Amino acid sequence: MTRLLTAVTALSLGLSGAATAQDYSGQLKARQGQFRILAINLGTLGDMAQGKTEYDAEAAQAAADSLVAVSMIHQEPLWPEGSSEMDMDGTRAKAEIWDDWEDFGSKWSALGEAATAMQTAAAGGAEAIGPAMGALGGACKACHDSYRAPRN
Repeated sequence: MTRLLTAVTALSLGLSGAATAQDYSGQLKARQGQFRILAINLGTLGDMAQGKTEYDAEAAQAAADSLVAVSMIHQEPLWPEGSSEMDMDGTRAKAEIWDDWEDFGSKWSALGEAATAMQTAAAGGAEAIGPAMGALGGACKACHDSYRAPRN
C-alpha cells in the first residue's frame, strides 16, 4: 500500500508540474529569429569591411538599418523566466539573465548604441565599417560572455 501511495503521489506531482509548465517555444523562436537577422546583416557588413564583397552603400545602409530595427525590439516578452537552457531544449540562454535583468537590458542597449553608430559608419565606405564592426562585436561578446552558455 505504501508503494502504491508513493507512486500515486509521485504521478500526481509529475502531472501537476507538467500542467503548470509553460510553453515558451514561440518566445524562443522569436528571439532566435532576431539573432539570425542580426547575424545576416552583420555578415553583409563584415564581408564589405573585409573586402570579401564590394562595398555597396545602399546594401550597407539597409543592413545597418536592420541592426538598429532589431535592437529596438522590446526584449522582455521574448525572455520569460523559465526559458533558459536549464528549463528547455534549443536555447543557450543562461538562467543568470533573470538574476540580473537590468544588466542584461543594459547590454541589449549597448548593442543598440553600436548599431546606431553603424548606421552613421555605413555611409562612410568600407573603411568606416570596420571600426563600427569592432564596437558591434564587442557589444555582442559582452552579452554572450555573461548570458550565453557554450555549445555542447
